[in-house]
Amino acid sequence: MGHGSLQKAGKVRKQTPKVEGKERHSPIPRRGLRNKYVKRVILGRYAGQAQSMGAKRRSR
Repeated sequence: MGHGSLQKAGKVRKQTPKVEGKERHSPIPRRGLRNKYVKRVILGRYAGQAQSMGAKRRSR
């Protein structure tokens, strides 16, 4: 039927001291989109391996 009793559920989490998470800042979306544009259009790089369909399509 079960593994252990429901009386002990959540025991470890309750005993663990609370740690506040640190504030995270993601990069500005415009900057990331600009980087993608430069990589794909300006530099002509493609995702994946050199023999992938995307690379073949790009080289036409």
